[in-house]
Amino acid sequence: MTVYLIGAGLGNHQYLTQQAQDLLSQSEVLIYDALVDEEMLNLIPKTCQQIYVGKRGGQPSTSQTEINHLLVYYAQQNQHVIRLKNGDPFIFGRAREEIEALKQAGCEVEIIPGLSSAIATPLLAGIPLTDKFLSRNFTVMTAHEPDKLDWDALARMDTLVVLMGGRQLAVIVEQLIAHGREKSCPIAIIRSAGTEEQQVWTGTLENIVEKTQGMKLSPTVMVIGEVVNLRERFL
Repeated sequence: MTVYLIGAGLGNHQYLTQQAQDLLSQSEVLIYDALVDEEMLNLIPKTCQQIYVGKRGGQPSTSQTEINHLLVYYAQQNQHVIRLKNGDPFIFGRAREEIEALKQAGCEVEIIPGLSSAIATPLLAGIPLTDKFLSRNFTVMTAHEPDKLDWDALARMDTLVVLMGGRQLAVIVEQLIAHGREKSCPIAIIRSAGTEEQQVWTGTLENIVEKTQGMKLSPTVMVIGEVVNLRERFL
């Protein structure tokens, strides 16, 4: 039986692809991440077994080894297994580990793309990632392990899109300024994009930490660069 690794997009069922919706409607076992809303779960059959394996910073999480074991186990029971992952499976989705585990066990895998928050979130906040004059390139990065990043290179990029950076905001700002980014560089922080709880903070590298002091930022996407100032024109 084939295991389907499906990108859930932003978690809101409205951003699922038609292919993903069709497969969910046939699922017998659903192994799903955090940030998936209830409406999406309503798309699966009532008889489908639901297994939550979400990973959230600072909270108890299912280990990747256990997730791999669950996928292999249910696939070998000849079940129609759906692995529902946030965003797109191939963008910071740990898809490699799961695919390798399934392949080693002789299971078939099919990847269904999803709408990545790295692309969709700035758009929903009215921020273009590219612009003829302001942004000829953009870089998508995760701030999960900031000490492993090449900050010298990142500081030179026109536009940065930062995923999983809510807890590392002060470090991100400090590193970019230390490596040559102007303190006046605009930054936007978008929380819970595509939901009724979407919230946007804007500022500069110099003042954004103060502006968001005490705020719950996760789940968040940050955009850093001059294109942030275009938001006022598009909203």
